[in-house]
Amino acid sequence: MQPSAAPDPVDHAHTHARPLHWLATATATAAVVALAGALSPEPAEAGPATASASAPAATGPAAAPDPDTADYPLRCGGADHRVARSATGDLDGDKNPETVAVVHCEAGSGTPPSGVYVLTPGRGAGAPARVVATLVDPREQRSVTGLALRDGAVRATLLGYSSPDVPSCCPDEKEQVTWEWTGGAFVRTTGTAAFGA
Repeated sequence: MQPSAAPDPVDHAHTHARPLHWLATATATAAVVALAGALSPEPAEAGPATASASAPAATGPAAAPDPDTADYPLRCGGADHRVARSATGDLDGDKNPETVAVVHCEAGSGTPPSGVYVLTPGRGAGAPARVVATLVDPREQRSVTGLALRDGAVRATLLGYSSPDVPSCCPDEKEQVTWEWTGGAFVRTTGTAAFGA
């Protein structure tokens, strides 16, 4: 028997495209394109994130915290508190202002002791200012007659009493106090002088 001169259909099957072959190829290509699109970020999403991470905010420093919005750690026995004075400035060198507030309980008479507090902006738009440090606790029984922020330092004049026998109307001690942000904390330096000295 002589071999056939016709080509063997099995040997050349890969040269003839069949519809099922094209359908499988098209499906695989579509899957690769869809996967690539899902893994690539949208241009609108990538733009602002990249800009905020690489460039400083164009709006400038944040506004100084409003001392009237903060929740102070005062115990006023049901009475209101009052912000007697405040000053703003950059205390920690981050180019954003902090606020220092002198606050005391409202009193019908006498000289209520003051607290001195450092405030930063609240977390989120419209959030109240946050108390982040207490420089003078009202339990120290001090009144504040001066407050200033200069050269990144808080300066205040504190009036107090040398003993419990001194009448509350007439403090007999005066301190010139400075606080500076050093090593992650406010460090206090004091010069004390008795009135009349």
